Amino acid sequence: MNYDVIVLGSGPGGYVTAIRASQLGLKTAIIEKESLGGICLNWGCIPTKALLKSAQVFEYIKHAEDYGINVKSADADFPSIIKRSRDVADGMSGGIAYLLKKNKVEVLKGYGKVLKGNKVSVTTDGINTEYIAKNIIVATGARSRVLANIPQDGIKIIGYRDAMTLKSAPKEMVIVGSGAIGVEFAYFYKAMGSEVTIVEFMPNIVPVEDVDVSKQLARSLKKSGIKIMTNASVESVDTKGSGCKVLVKGKKGEETIECDVVLSAVGIEANIENIGLEEVGIKTERGRVLVDDFYQTNVPGYYAIGDILPTQALAHVASAEGIVCVEKIAGHNPEPIDYGNIPGCTYCSPEIASVGMTEAAAKEAGYELKVGKFPFTASGKASAAGHKDGFVKVIFDAKYGEWLGCHMIGYNVTELIAEAVVARKLETTGHEILKSIHPHPTMSEAVMEAVADAYDEVIHI
Repeated sequence: MNYDVIVLGSGPGGYVTAIRASQLGLKTAIIEKESLGGICLNWGCIPTKALLKSAQVFEYIKHAEDYGINVKSADADFPSIIKRSRDVADGMSGGIAYLLKKNKVEVLKGYGKVLKGNKVSVTTDGINTEYIAKNIIVATGARSRVLANIPQDGIKIIGYRDAMTLKSAPKEMVIVGSGAIGVEFAYFYKAMGSEVTIVEFMPNIVPVEDVDVSKQLARSLKKSGIKIMTNASVESVDTKGSGCKVLVKGKKGEETIECDVVLSAVGIEANIENIGLEEVGIKTERGRVLVDDFYQTNVPGYYAIGDILPTQALAHVASAEGIVCVEKIAGHNPEPIDYGNIPGCTYCSPEIASVGMTEAAAKEAGYELKVGKFPFTASGKASAAGHKDGFVKVIFDAKYGEWLGCHMIGYNVTELIAEAVVARKLETTGHEILKSIHPHPTMSEAVMEAVADAYDEVIHI
């Protein structure tokens, strides 16, 4: 019952942490009350990508004539699409079980809670068992944020989890919030035949992105038939009738939108309640756990990683934090994470990928800039693929050539952003990217072309 490390939560933060701890020779256990893999593998990153792939295939079929192919008819079998998504998630969760077993990590099934004295309790079927560990790592993740004026009932007002298991595509849907979750589901349900309206409080959709990216996505979504309302807020939702009456306050006053389902996609909140943090004395602030550069809380022996921290709530961030955390515990000397070089990806259509500063943030920071942009309309590969929407935008410090930011919107750009992440990690200059030969014809050469535009050497636009 004694361990070197116990991890509370088996999401992409928790299971990666546990496996790395075991690889480092630490006797390790992991606690999980639901399915291994957490929200990401079961109700987030992975199954949503399965849904989006089905939507993409359906869109291809509907536009097959554009590629010289005649398809007589095609219908989306919504229950089968949902089933495929669930099967993908189940397969991934089974894969995590295999990896944990392979790496000799003991799985403790049940509801975990941290206790004083380097202990945790695990409750399974009403039976409570206590375990001791030199190091306890809390990785309990987050859930859909619920607004008081938009209470989720799981039927007419739903969160992302419900949105993945609806029995049929609603005729009309209002999505509140235009972050990654909001725009991804907007694309999916529009492809499935729903009439979709996005309501965003900020002046632009995907408000954390560079404004040029936000405007391009708005154009693309509107072209697909999605209605977008910015500078707008949902004041209330009346669910008394057969559907929903959504009261929206916008630039021109108030209006009521009728729909079948409202998807609340207004962010997430950390799972920090009822897991013993207060009893142990672990400090939190604004609903997040406070830690040092190596994820130790204010109480020695207790650590926290992932979405319960005030860092970016992304699966790859949680995994990286966990690895740094246990490598420090094991006596290694890991480098603290550079949170200014974290890539963000959104898998709507067109996709979005970005890293580093936006142009506005770089200007506000006082940099003199060199900015380049290469549109996919000028890309041979994009034209051949039938995906000409979007661009690659790069931002450099004019004085030293530092790559300050990279912002992409277009087909498959989530696969391209790693070049910018690695280059920024290596402190690569614009000149070095420009003189690194990129393969032709590819979407990736748009990165080189955008850099060429920044340095007035562009040829293809």
